[in-house]
Amino acid sequence: MPDDTDEGRQLEARLRSPLFTDLYELTMAQAYEAERMCGEAVFELTFRKMPEPRNYIVAAGIGDVLDFLTNFRFSASDLEFLGRRGGFSREFLTRLESLQFTGDVYAMPEGSIVFQNEPLVQIVAPIVEAQLVETFVLNQIHFQSLAAAKASRIVESAQGRTVVDFGSRRSHGTDAALKVARATYLAGGHGTSNVLAGKLYSIPVFGTLAHSYIQAHDDESAAFEAFATVYPGTTLLVDTYDTIEGVRKVIELKRRLGERFRVSAVRLDSGDLGSLAVESRRMFDEAGLMEIKIFASSGLDEYKVQNLVRSGAPIDGFGVGTNLAVMEDAPALDMAYKLVEYGGKGRLKLSSKKVLYPWRKQVFRQSENGHMIRDVVGRFDEPISGEPLLQPMLRRFEAPARIDVNESRKRLERELGRLPNQYRRLDKADTPYPVTFSDRLQCDLASLRSQFERVTR
Repeated sequence: MPDDTDEGRQLEARLRSPLFTDLYELTMAQAYEAERMCGEAVFELTFRKMPEPRNYIVAAGIGDVLDFLTNFRFSASDLEFLGRRGGFSREFLTRLESLQFTGDVYAMPEGSIVFQNEPLVQIVAPIVEAQLVETFVLNQIHFQSLAAAKASRIVESAQGRTVVDFGSRRSHGTDAALKVARATYLAGGHGTSNVLAGKLYSIPVFGTLAHSYIQAHDDESAAFEAFATVYPGTTLLVDTYDTIEGVRKVIELKRRLGERFRVSAVRLDSGDLGSLAVESRRMFDEAGLMEIKIFASSGLDEYKVQNLVRSGAPIDGFGVGTNLAVMEDAPALDMAYKLVEYGGKGRLKLSSKKVLYPWRKQVFRQSENGHMIRDVVGRFDEPISGEPLLQPMLRRFEAPARIDVNESRKRLERELGRLPNQYRRLDKADTPYPVTFSDRLQCDLASLRSQFERVTR
């Protein structure tokens, strides 16, 4: 199944102007052009510190980056805007008119588990091209990787029970809502309430009714019967007035309709979900309605889901909204897009607490007995044992890799199966997953640092 539809790609392409960039990218690009700096650059996207509640992040969003790069063009209206704004020469704007992305992209395949100080994405291209795409690359990889990691924790907590994204109305914008829906499915969730996300990404869509439908009727029982008649097999929302009374009315509806009764589940959306689930299950079972499932929502996150599951609450599925949609406990990563090589020379950064290792890199994942034990970051061409994680996604003038959310979903499932249990827990592991830099990289850093210090004395 393809990740998205042609219509979806066309819709999103309209939101991907090269002007989705910070102004300084354009001012630097003009300065590079003025100096005739057109050498090949290597930029790497990485994050320095794992957010406090997390033990891993999930690589996501590379498909959007590939679409952006392969369609990278400044339109006539883009150039007209820059010309009106001022600060850019006619010569530079003419150069932008014909500019395309001609570089290579390497990345960890979507669904890979990522740790601190590891490059997720690597852009190898003429420096102007690589510089101008920074903002979009960071924007998409940062947000979607965080969302997939949050969703993964929720799915893990549910221990096989259904998880559905309910967060679109609280997301920070429409693009964010769509990407959270996709990330939830990538992470093993069952789908989303967002219909457009279902269309664009070919993922399952869930939903039945809101409290307003019940309120619009003079009688709750009549509302249940009318809706179940239109939608056989539906889920009924039972907490509009009184949850237990709502469950009782579902049971009465079964007695009244007999074989014509077609309700598959009820949803609890307020109150003590665990206690209400226990009482609802008891009432349904005593009425011979063992087949009716219980779905829960209302302010859920991975911790509340875990507590409900551990308590033995008879809940079959969870709708998770705001806390997933805005990644409430860890909404940002210290992610950066940094130059590590230009013109065949390693480039470093020595800012306090932000030291950057030079040269193009590769991440080698080492395993024992089917479990990850450490990652080693080395030079791209270093002969280090382990699985090299950065893979070619786009080569000069070739078609980009096709990103399929179902394949990404399977990859994450395999990766989690290899991740030691201490890093799959919700609480912070006693020690972070081991990520080390090779001896050669450390020597490279020391050598360049020494050269830099001699020049600046």
